[in-house]
Amino acid sequence: MEILTSYSTILIILAAGVGFFMAWGIGANDVANAMGTSVGSKALTIKQAIIIAMIFEFAGAYLAGGEVTSTIRKGIIDSSYFVDSPELLVFGMISALLAAATWLLVASALGWPVSTTHSIVGAIVGFAAVGVGVDAVVWSKVGGIVGSWIVTPLLSGFLAFIIFNSAQKLIFDHNDPVKQARRWVPLYMFLAGFVLSLVTIKKGLKHVGLHIGTAEGFYYAIGVSVLVAIIGKIFINRIQFDETADKSTHYANVEKIFATLMIVTACAMAFAHGSNDVANAIGPLAAVVSIVTNEGEIGSKAALVWWILPLGGIGIVLGLAIFGRRVMATIGHGITHLTPSRGFAAELAAASTVVIASGTGLPISTTQTLVGAVLGVGMARGIAAINLGVVRNIVISWVITLPIGAGLAIIFFWILKAIFT
Repeated sequence: MEILTSYSTILIILAAGVGFFMAWGIGANDVANAMGTSVGSKALTIKQAIIIAMIFEFAGAYLAGGEVTSTIRKGIIDSSYFVDSPELLVFGMISALLAAATWLLVASALGWPVSTTHSIVGAIVGFAAVGVGVDAVVWSKVGGIVGSWIVTPLLSGFLAFIIFNSAQKLIFDHNDPVKQARRWVPLYMFLAGFVLSLVTIKKGLKHVGLHIGTAEGFYYAIGVSVLVAIIGKIFINRIQFDETADKSTHYANVEKIFATLMIVTACAMAFAHGSNDVANAIGPLAAVVSIVTNEGEIGSKAALVWWILPLGGIGIVLGLAIFGRRVMATIGHGITHLTPSRGFAAELAAASTVVIASGTGLPISTTQTLVGAVLGVGMARGIAAINLGVVRNIVISWVITLPIGAGLAIIFFWILKAIFT
């Protein structure tokens, strides 16, 4: 307790620094792979993707990132073990942020899309198991997260496979694909509007204090999606196409329609992602600030000091702008060749999986969801369409994320403990 009083300012400054580093890592890795499908399909240039992500990720993080955050992400450690020695939880949270951020930096440099959620979870498990004892870890929660490695990519891959094949049969396999696109794309717009509205309602608005019930959320989402479909149909009908052009030109025109659709999905996904995943950086930071300022008292929730959300939002934006290109390239080009229609199928499948996971309480990684969806689109064209070497590297990076996060957190925890005690 004396340690917290004596070093309160230093600990808060240190936590703010590593919290910013973690947010930077989220931007470089997680946001980069969220925008990778739009860039890979050429619906957006890298510059445009970065500008869209900067606006909507920051808006999501700042407007809907929450006034209050859980001090311990995902409930994976039991805070009662730290009541007598709250300084250990402070050292642990700083160590976890530094460990996760370091691993995200390495993974981003290698172009590996890893899970920021799993990075921070592994780091928290590591310091808790070694710093306090294995009983401090809620192992059933950790087991659920490991299980999601298989369930999440399979679900999103299956949905992407179905969405892509439906577009192929309803639009591309016909003699007049433009006419078919005018008929069916508003339906895809309805689906996209519905899913992305639900993502925003479930993941974003609850943080602003708008607690919308499940049934009410569905009604709002249906209303928004009908509006999106009507506006979309009006715009598509206004587009003039040369009916006498050859079939390849028709295909290119259909892809242009999907490219416009992808820009909308990219904006919405960036907002939802910013509102949700900023907690990976600011949750542990808020915990440290709360414990230090409340003289060692550990609460299950921590009120956010005014500067924490902007710190997280700015960190995410800078990470993407400075260091996000390699992960974007892996998602956009490395796994399989993407066109706007394929990229749209992947994004819609990923967003649908996020909604399903939110409703069922399944622990989820946006990274694994999106990679699974891109794989599903590739599989729809046959195994030869997938770069298996890139997929192998991605899977290996997923498996080693938890142990590396844990190992680094243990090392940093011992260093901090030695410095301050």
